[in-house]
Amino acid sequence: GGRLTAARALLCALLLCAATCAEAHRTTPADPKADGISIPSLTHGQMAVIADNLSAIRALADAQFPTDPAMRRLQGYVNLQAFACFWGLAPRSLTDETSPFNECAHAYLAAARALLLHLKAMPGDRRAVDALVAKIEVEMLAHNSALTLCRYSDEAFNTGEILWPHWRDIPRHAPTALTFAAILLALGASGAALVRLAVATRPPRRRDAPGPLMSRRRAPSSAASPISRPRLPPPPVAR
Repeated sequence: GGRLTAARALLCALLLCAATCAEAHRTTPADPKADGISIPSLTHGQMAVIADNLSAIRALADAQFPTDPAMRRLQGYVNLQAFACFWGLAPRSLTDETSPFNECAHAYLAAARALLLHLKAMPGDRRAVDALVAKIEVEMLAHNSALTLCRYSDEAFNTGEILWPHWRDIPRHAPTALTFAAILLALGASGAALVRLAVATRPPRRRDAPGPLMSRRRAPSSAASPISRPRLPPPPVAR
């Protein structure tokens, strides 16, 4: 009873959240290009190489001094767009163009490459940046990444526009649907376990101890007060 109700409530809350997010695939201001930075497209093959070097790109950006507004804008967009795309943790989000998470993965990885190229053009010691750029170029040539295209390979992005996953396509993508189903089951099992733990650790109630309502309604004892028991007159004395 309690476990089923908790699981149903959790499932309804998650479905309601997904339905709400599905109404807006893109979070866009009134004019995203008015103050946003345009980000060139990224081919499907280049995504895997950039993903493998994403932590190194972020480390270089964190160590960069001084910074400028464009760098901070690109760095913030990489972090925010990666969060909106579940940090690329969805199954096949980088390799399968039919994945509901593929387009948003294109966005934050394209922004990461744009951030790296912007770091290369900034003043200061560029040896670490140049070494990473050369490493990425060699890896892309080795994997022929520029030749691997998909339907999002020619899509440009903008820092004024956040892309969210295609929530409505999750049921049609088996790996993602199975992953979300497993997460729901795990959350439901965890909730049920917490309910069982709360019931098991509840202190037992003594059966001989009257409740508060019974204690207030207890009948008067035989040792009543003098006011509640009338006093009889003394017997007459014989003369």
